[in-house]
Parts: sequence; structure tokens; C-alpha cells
Amino acid sequence: MSIGTVVVTGGASGLGAAVVAAVAEAGGRPVVIDRRPPDIGDDDASLGAADSVEYVVADLADRDAAEQAVAQASEQAGGIDAVVTCAGIDSCGRLEDVPGDEWDTVVKVNLLGTVAVIRAAMPDLLARHGRVVTVASTLGLRAVSDATAYCASKFGIVGFTRALTAETAGRIGVTLLVPGGMQTPFFDGRDEQYKPPPDAKLNRPQDVAAAVVFALQQPPGCEVRELLITPSVEGSWP
Repeated sequence: MSIGTVVVTGGASGLGAAVVAAVAEAGGRPVVIDRRPPDIGDDDASLGAADSVEYVVADLADRDAAEQAVAQASEQAGGIDAVVTCAGIDSCGRLEDVPGDEWDTVVKVNLLGTVAVIRAAMPDLLARHGRVVTVASTLGLRAVSDATAYCASKFGIVGFTRALTAETAGRIGVTLLVPGGMQTPFFDGRDEQYKPPPDAKLNRPQDVAAAVVFALQQPPGCEVRELLITPSVEGSWP
């Protein structure tokens, strides 16, 4: 089944880049919204079939910029059939140690950016009976120390997505993706105490992206409501 035009936030790297490649491989038309242009052949997730990727540069911490980026993506692609919200950041540390602006930005990008993009895409999605895949985390279902901003944002995505599913039932398809740790640059730049150990068993983003495409390819009236995907021996779940 054709998946059409798919807007992928955070599509310049990590899981987002893997989703872009998987969408293109499946015959879809990915359009990236990210803070920087996609890097074709990025080491962490080669874009493969997507040898030239359409994109819009925008900071998802800015609601107006996010909405304008969606409008631009829709205009240049002739409409949007699906949205996959992979954009995500973190700021590790105890609540009293993380600067307020950094804490707020995590929530703005991860949660409010997700909401802004989906809201802006709703006219297209409703007209085309489209699909949404939101990306939460295993830390949207369980909480750990030194991750209050990230947990707050990902718990928020879980609640938002479940409410959106109820609100749009029969009009668009909505899938909540809950991934565990992946082999992406997400952990780069952190203090060593917040990085996975060298022997950590993490999933390849390409394998998680294949599950995203599976959700997007379901026939009308059939939906994958939630997907929990972790490495079989990863300690983040349960």
C-alpha cells in the first residue's frame, strides 16, 4: 500500500534519518523538518534509497516556525499523507542543576514541537485520512533520576497520543511508538555517566524504522495503536 508523502521531524539524523530511508525504500516521499539539512549517507543511518531528500529547516522549539515548516512542506509536496515525529533532545542532570532554559527547551522540542507539527498537518491528514506516528520512549512509561525534562516530555507524548487516538478515531490513523535505546548520535555530547556503557545492547534505528513503515502501510480501517520496541536484553524495559 502506498504511503504517499511523509513528513519526518528530526529526519536529518538518528531514527529520523532511518525512517526517511525506509519511507523512500517503500516508495513513499519523505520530507524532512529539522534544524539542519539531511546529511546523505550519514554514518548513523544511511539514507539509502533517498539519494536526494526534500527538507525544510526549522527549530521545533518555536511553534510558529514549526507551523510554517509544515505549511511549506505541504505546499512543496502537494499535501501530506502522514507525519512521523522523531525529533527529540535531552538535557541530563538533577532538576536543580539543569538550567531552566535547557529544561524548557527539551519539553518545547519533544512535546510541544510534536503537537505543533501534527496540529498544522491536521487539515491535510483529515482530508486524506492520513496517519501519524509519534515517538515516545521507554522513559515515557517509566521514570529515572536525572531525566525530569525528558521523562516529562515523553510521558506527555504518551498521553497526548492516546488522547489524539480517541479524538480522531475513524478519521486518521494514530500510532504511538515507544522505542528503547538505539545506536544513534542521541547520546553524543553527554557526560560519560549518562552514556550507554560500551557493551550496551542497543537496537539499530533501521530496524525500528521498519516498524514505523509497517504502521504506515496498514490498510484503511486497520491501525497499529502502539508499538513497544526494545533490544531483547536492554535494561530500560520493563
